[in-house]
Amino acid sequence: MAILSKEEAKAILQKVISFATADECEANLNGTMGGNIRYARNSVSTAGKVADTSLVVQAAFGKKMGTSTINEFDEASLKKVVQRAEELARLAPENPEYMGVLDPQEYDESPTFSQSTADITPEYRAEVAARSIDPARSKDITAAGFLQDSAGFDSMMNSKGLFAYRKSTNVDFTVTMRTNDGTGSGWVTRDYNDVNKFDAVEASAIAIDKAVLSKEPRAIEPGKYTVILEPAASVGLIRNMVYNMNARSADEGRSFLSKKGEKGENRLGEKMFDERVHIFTDPHHPDLPGSTWSGNGLPIQKLDMIKGGTVENLFYDRFWAGQKGVKPVPFSGGFIMAGGDGSIADMIADTKRGVLVTRTWYIRTVDPQTLLYTGLTRDGTFFIENGKIAYPLKNFRFNESPVIMLNNLEALGKQYRVDGNLIPVMKIRDFTFSSLSDAI
Repeated sequence: MAILSKEEAKAILQKVISFATADECEANLNGTMGGNIRYARNSVSTAGKVADTSLVVQAAFGKKMGTSTINEFDEASLKKVVQRAEELARLAPENPEYMGVLDPQEYDESPTFSQSTADITPEYRAEVAARSIDPARSKDITAAGFLQDSAGFDSMMNSKGLFAYRKSTNVDFTVTMRTNDGTGSGWVTRDYNDVNKFDAVEASAIAIDKAVLSKEPRAIEPGKYTVILEPAASVGLIRNMVYNMNARSADEGRSFLSKKGEKGENRLGEKMFDERVHIFTDPHHPDLPGSTWSGNGLPIQKLDMIKGGTVENLFYDRFWAGQKGVKPVPFSGGFIMAGGDGSIADMIADTKRGVLVTRTWYIRTVDPQTLLYTGLTRDGTFFIENGKIAYPLKNFRFNESPVIMLNNLEALGKQYRVDGNLIPVMKIRDFTFSSLSDAI
């Protein structure tokens, strides 16, 4: 029962809503099915398949809300979950920020489903593992990777007649390649809605090459360097910035978008970044298709967050939008940062002296109001000299803010999809490495 059609989901939700006696009722019915394979030390360690369907019912009496969840769908169970949500609502304190359920909305079709991904078999997963393990073993390298695929649906209905439905698929792949002498490490990640875009051999080859190149790294002094950030190196910093583009936190003085000393004012409309910085959301982007409706039922359309270096829009939930007298702007999840035409190799060739960073990890907040973060490089850090990779480097701890980073932008390259976002390769000057790290 994991993936229901639009008509099947609608029939169940209509029945749920018909059982409600509360002032308002909203029901979310979701299902997923998929599989995975994990390998380490050049052999498969686990493989599995999962399927689940669940129903969440929220009932409200005035501003008092209750929520209940169930994964049984006979009539008695549907009545029970509605009654339980209503019982809890009667016991709950009032929520002063409760906004009530939405009226019916118009949605575009969500272009997030690929039948080829939904049809992935255990044999396909095993083949991916083999195409990663075999070339690693042939080069005296140990592979550890994980492939996960899923297909599912999301649907919602409320007592005012709103109904939304979408199907989606996704495939995620990561692999770490380690040289058997313990000094070199390479890593790569891939994620797509359509598995036909995924090439396990190509992805694994990149990680293997990084592992071989990163053997016996040298230490250089920490400091400020020109860096080429591969997308997996910058995505965590940029994502944290985008996630913090929330109007309420800015208006309440808790954000990098708050005006200094002016509570209640934000920096919407200000130029804060290099004019080449363009970050937006677009559920219809062919390389990053997304949902056309948010979890609370608001429609999602293309939206510029930063354009020409200027803050164009902030996210507003329904409550805060009402307080400010503006339209709500839902958070859509994945984002897109515009890039250029140059490849990673092109950027290396155009760099006299700098550092290539494959990946950053363990990113933690130092100062939320300046978006200062700290973290570590790993899995392939290299010194660039006269347009070529000269030698591998020991990893660094860094202290950097994406706001400062995007003001020190020297060049933008091709976009790559990473962690459900589209990010370009970036060349940044004066990136701050604060200390060395013994991590591989």
